[in-house]
Amino acid sequence: MRNKRVVITGMGIWSCIGKNLEEVTQSLYHGKSGIGIDPLRKEFGYRSSLTGMVEQPVLKGLLDRRLRIGLAEEGEYAYMATVEALKNAGIDMDYLEKNEMGILYGNDSSAKAVYESIETVRQKGDTMLLGSGSIFQSMNSTVSMNLSTIFKLRGINMTISAACASGSHAIGLGYFFIRNSMQDLILCGGAQETNLLSMGSFDALSAFSIRMDEPTKASRPFDTDRDGLVPSGGAASLILEEYEHAVKRGATILAEVIGYGFSSNGEHISQPNDVGSLVAIERALTDAEISAKEVDYVNAHATSTPQGDGYEAIAIDNVFGKYRPLISSTKSMTGHECWMAGASEIVYSLLMIQNSFVAPNINFENPDEYSAKLNIATKTVDKKLNVILSNSFGFGGTNSALIIKKV
Repeated sequence: MRNKRVVITGMGIWSCIGKNLEEVTQSLYHGKSGIGIDPLRKEFGYRSSLTGMVEQPVLKGLLDRRLRIGLAEEGEYAYMATVEALKNAGIDMDYLEKNEMGILYGNDSSAKAVYESIETVRQKGDTMLLGSGSIFQSMNSTVSMNLSTIFKLRGINMTISAACASGSHAIGLGYFFIRNSMQDLILCGGAQETNLLSMGSFDALSAFSIRMDEPTKASRPFDTDRDGLVPSGGAASLILEEYEHAVKRGATILAEVIGYGFSSNGEHISQPNDVGSLVAIERALTDAEISAKEVDYVNAHATSTPQGDGYEAIAIDNVFGKYRPLISSTKSMTGHECWMAGASEIVYSLLMIQNSFVAPNINFENPDEYSAKLNIATKTVDKKLNVILSNSFGFGGTNSALIIKKV
């Protein structure tokens, strides 16, 4: 059986640089940072108070209370992103009730919901006071179980937990399901809670930037003066669809997913390396049946950590050195959106394809010995894009690389 073509027919976003596609496009083009200071973090005991400033959506009036009570914070973001993605794809509830759609969503924590339920029992001494929504908010699969219920999705239904590559792997697996004729339509994405309860353990690793005097300059991927990542979050949703199915439905095709590569470092649980990154990138190129010179732009994983950015730069240079595609890390504006990053960065890249530009890697002022070899876009570049690569790497050595192409 020949492999089916997999296309993207809808997308939606809720992030610190915008609450919809239009706002996010403007932020990307103008290099607008969404990073700020959360004073509660310092009071709580954080070393760094930096974070992506993500607005909490107000769902009252948009969604029935019975359906709201099971949504954790990251689920609320995912709901908003999915509403936009479905509208963007021309899919309404009537269509969903009559046709099968699956869901593969990236999420790797629901810390606030777990903490709050424990505190309730601790204070009240009675588990019966937790409320019916507690269990559905606190499970790692909270996003996929809630969205599948709200939108009446009856296909594949799974949460992908793969650290900071979760959103990317969700799209990659959705691509595999559709390519192999197992589904025609899948909602894929990633969501990340932004509350202070979810990020304390990262702060304990001294992983965060402490450049708190200039929040918008704290996230500086590839820059020699980078001192750590800035935590962020929100949600991104994409509608993946089999090509002929999309054509028959009369859908607008935004792009085609043509390659997915993956690997595991198999070494240190928290330290990255260049070999695993290289394997994922090369596997994606092989899967896409294209050469490195055909890639116009690389949306780098680069989180602004000293070691991680260096290893990725080595891997990128090894693959693309003589072709020098434009490279930027949108995390310079958004911070590290963790479980959602692999999905949001596909949305960001798609917006660049649609609007013919490469978003800048802001705060890149002085290269190090590795980033000096890369063609990093320090300012917005107006350029038509055809093929892009998006990298995502996470704790445990999980690596994912996606390639999408303009149709």
